Amino acid sequence: MAKKTYHAPAQCPVCGEHMQVTGLKCSHCGTELSGSFEPCRFCRLEEKHLRFVEVFLRCKGSIKEVEKALGVSYPTVKNMLDAALAALQLDEKPELRQTRAEEERSEILSRLSQGDLDVNAAIEALKQVKGGK
Repeated sequence: MAKKTYHAPAQCPVCGEHMQVTGLKCSHCGTELSGSFEPCRFCRLEEKHLRFVEVFLRCKGSIKEVEKALGVSYPTVKNMLDAALAALQLDEKPELRQTRAEEERSEILSRLSQGDLDVNAAIEALKQVKGGK
């Protein structure tokens, strides 16, 4: 029977601040190291964001494929992506928001014209586009 592994909590259950790693141990030789270590930014992701990032990478960044894999709509995928980016502190700079919003609108309209989105889904997706106009 395989041993169950657990992820260290990223946030303190008492105050909600980031937890800090203070000890490491080699599972092979037993060597232990103590100190104050910062976990990588992916280690701090909530499980829901980590699962989304894994699916997004498996789908090679194709929002259409992520929609299919998760069984959710385009706006939901975009919101999940935005939430994961914010959790990773990779939010874009304000000056890029308008350009990104224009690209998103163009992508939505292209998918509508190709029949990948119906009119209602396209309208909802356009409402969800942040930044820009």
